[in-house]
Amino acid sequence: MGSSWLCFSLSFLLVLHGTFAQQRYQQQQGQCQLNRLNPQEPTVRIQAEAGVTELWDKNNQQFQCAGVSLVRHVIQSRGMLLPSYLNTPLLAYVEQGRGFFGIMNSGCPETFQSSQQFQQGERGAGSRFQDRHQKIGQFKQGDIIAFPAGAAHWAYNEGNEELVLVCFEDSGNSANQLDQNSRRFFIAGNPQQGEQQQGQQGGARSFQKEQFQSGNVFRGFELELLAEAFGVSKETARKLQGEEDQRGHIVNIDQGLRVVRPPFSQEQEEREERQEQGQYGPRANGIEETICSAKLRQNIDNPSRADVYNPQAGRFTTVNSLTLPILSFLRLSAARGVLYRNSIMAPHWWTNAHSVIYVTKGEARIQIVDHRGQAVLDDRVRRGQVVIVPQNFAVVKHAENEIFEWVVFNTNDNAMINTLSGRTSAIRGLPVDVIANSYQITREEARRLKFNREETLLFSCSEKSSQYGRVAAA
Repeated sequence: MGSSWLCFSLSFLLVLHGTFAQQRYQQQQGQCQLNRLNPQEPTVRIQAEAGVTELWDKNNQQFQCAGVSLVRHVIQSRGMLLPSYLNTPLLAYVEQGRGFFGIMNSGCPETFQSSQQFQQGERGAGSRFQDRHQKIGQFKQGDIIAFPAGAAHWAYNEGNEELVLVCFEDSGNSANQLDQNSRRFFIAGNPQQGEQQQGQQGGARSFQKEQFQSGNVFRGFELELLAEAFGVSKETARKLQGEEDQRGHIVNIDQGLRVVRPPFSQEQEEREERQEQGQYGPRANGIEETICSAKLRQNIDNPSRADVYNPQAGRFTTVNSLTLPILSFLRLSAARGVLYRNSIMAPHWWTNAHSVIYVTKGEARIQIVDHRGQAVLDDRVRRGQVVIVPQNFAVVKHAENEIFEWVVFNTNDNAMINTLSGRTSAIRGLPVDVIANSYQITREEARRLKFNREETLLFSCSEKSSQYGRVAAA
């Protein structure tokens, strides 16, 4: 009985994964005939009262191939990104700053509740009220935050520096039942402000702009019907529609945002992280996590969480459905890489996912090779640029004269890497005779090729390879 049930469960999961993969393939068929890849930068800039949003061109063939889009929000101190929801799941990486966020799922309890407070206002002097709302999470630099499709959310910058959120939207995900466009539905404000465009083909980007330059969803409802639905006056309903609101989609909160939330404790956070490091994989007793209580955030900047570490070369940290179970629902994952000077990340490919590399620091040379053995990318990539790596395309990164750091978003909740060199590589798994005959080399050369590298993923380079990199750059 036990083995039969296990076989059935495994078969069901394989069928489910195959269905998701087939859906993505059907949506993107013909989009990945790429002969050349290029580092991408934002093409649209939307200004608001308390910040700016930058958009990468979703119509670019590389983004079309992966079925994804990328957005970067830069929010000033005491600025708030107004509540909205998307038709796609979203992963946000906190590149800089700190703050807190809320996520609203209908039917989830209002577990954050204030004690009664003295209040003067519309209800008259001496009235008392309680505020209750769904839970609020805190975030800091290096956090990955997961937002399910259709879940309304907002974010607030409570720090003194700018908050930078890099948002990865997966329109090829099975949760999206619309077309291949990521759509953001605002439920507050009037996101209409001027923008500065860079590059060409402005018409191709009009769809991306309009989601940040149109009204909120209440604007389309009849005023009387809206007032009746909320049981409020027409004047209040008119404020909901926000037609006269000129602040844009990121607004300034002069006195700071006052919400019900527990105090932030760095010590408590570090203690929770130490506890989590001793756990691997979701705890599946059926009661420990629901969509209402799910953990949505995990830090991938902390060096102590590294999955791969080489003191001479760098570190690599992943977050997937085994370490953050909500990602199995979103079917997305992410990773954080750091390469020291004069180091490389082994040539590798992602076996089951497209990946999107966003550079957070420094500069490095990246080469990507397709199935024909042709280099579709051989370029230096710097901070703020994005590189799309289609599934199974081989890629290598080489940090030369400075530290290189990046975050990568993957279109699978348990994205897997296969390496071409190193202790756990495909070459290491071949018999020496197979290597010798495949490459027409001696058995001794084959043995050196197979065993010379004892590292797994991150290698320090020889002086010779560093000189080659400088010559290639020239």
